[in-house]
Amino acid sequence: MNDKMELTPLTERFVLHFGEMGSRWGVNRTVGQIYALLFIAPEPLNADEIAETLGFSRSNVSMGMKELMSWRLARLLHRPGDRREYFEAPKDIWEIFRTLAEEKRKREIEPTLSMLRDALLEIPQTDNERHAQARMREMHELIEMATVWFDEVQRLSPETLEGLMRLGAKVQKVLGFTDKLRGKD
Repeated sequence: MNDKMELTPLTERFVLHFGEMGSRWGVNRTVGQIYALLFIAPEPLNADEIAETLGFSRSNVSMGMKELMSWRLARLLHRPGDRREYFEAPKDIWEIFRTLAEEKRKREIEPTLSMLRDALLEIPQTDNERHAQARMREMHELIEMATVWFDEVQRLSPETLEGLMRLGAKVQKVLGFTDKLRGKD
C-alpha cells in the first residue's frame, strides 16, 4: 500500500492555507495542515501516511494528532488485522462547526466569564476601579447574553440553523417590523 496520499495543486493549496491559518485559530501550522488533510481525505489515514504526505516527522504527526483529538476534530479508528491507528475528521460539517464552537467556548469564553465574575465580586476601592468594574459588568452581560443565545442556537437542527443563517439581514427587517407594531420606532 502506498504510504502517501497524492496532493493535487488544489488540495495542496487547501492544506497549505489551513497551515497558515492555524496560528490565527490558536493551533500551529502542522496541526492546521494535518486537520486539512484529514478533512479532505476520502479514507482514514494512519500516522505514517500523514507524515509521508505532508513531509512531517512521525513525532510531529503524533503531537498534532493529540492536539486534534483534544479538540475533538479527529477520531481514532482501528482496522481489523491492522495494528496501526487510523484517523479521520468528522464527516458532518455541522458537527465540526458545533465542536469548534464548543471548544472555543470552553477554552476562551468560559475562562473570561469566570475572571469577570470574580472581578465583579470584588469591592472597588477607587473611582477608577468603579469605572473599570462597570465596564467589566457590561462586557460580562454581553458575553452572557451571547452565550445563552449560542446555547439556544446549538440546539437547533442543522436544517433550521442553515435556514436561520440564510435569513441574514432579513431577521433585522422582521425585528424592525415587530418594533413598529409595538410602537417602538
